[in-house]
Amino acid sequence: MLTVDFSRFPIAPGDRVLDLGCGGGRHAFEVYRRGGRVVALDQNADEIREVRKWFAAMELEGEAPAGASAIAVEGDALNLPFPDDSFDKIIISEVMEHIPDDKGVLAEMVRVLKPGGSIAITVPRWLPEQICWALSDAYHEVEGGHIRIYRGDELLEKMSGAGLIPHGTHHAHALHSPYWWIKCAVGVDNDKALPVRAYHQLLVWDIVGAPVIGKLTRLTEKALNPVIGKSFVAYATKPRTGQDEV
Repeated sequence: MLTVDFSRFPIAPGDRVLDLGCGGGRHAFEVYRRGGRVVALDQNADEIREVRKWFAAMELEGEAPAGASAIAVEGDALNLPFPDDSFDKIIISEVMEHIPDDKGVLAEMVRVLKPGGSIAITVPRWLPEQICWALSDAYHEVEGGHIRIYRGDELLEKMSGAGLIPHGTHHAHALHSPYWWIKCAVGVDNDKALPVRAYHQLLVWDIVGAPVIGKLTRLTEKALNPVIGKSFVAYATKPRTGQDEV
């Protein structure tokens, strides 16, 4: 389930790409498949161990082209263990809403991104997130949970303030918004509730591309994304310096 649209954020063979706060690794895996040299970074040691296992399995099965590479490392988003201008592209998906010092994270990403490089940032969208917070305190009042709700223009202003040039936005995962509203209404940990189980099956059909139903859900989600898309996705570039342009 990809949130970043790789038709808007193309990966060229050999691109060095940082997936910051990679979690389970979904975007890192896609970068690897597309021939990138991906570094998946997360502070959760268990997640990193699992991502390493999947990278190894992908290599064994020949799922990545020649020249691609993939490593997974533990690290702190506010103190990235990389030199300046290290990456051609950076992805940070559904992470910044968890971090108090989001401006510090932006500054670190800009530091390690090459001039002319691109960044993709995704966060929960304002309206669906507001509804989740209104329905359930347990949804966000947990250790490591969401601490803020971004408006799209607020995120773009912070990106510009960090020295980036935003150039495109969209919304994603509209079908996931009702799912989380249901979970918040019946209890976020109550996965046995019939409405939750039924809607979860719908999402599974969508993700695995079940015949007929999968096609219908994808068309429905595409139509609903501008209205209730769960994620807000923004793309930006780091300006080139005069020396870089010569």
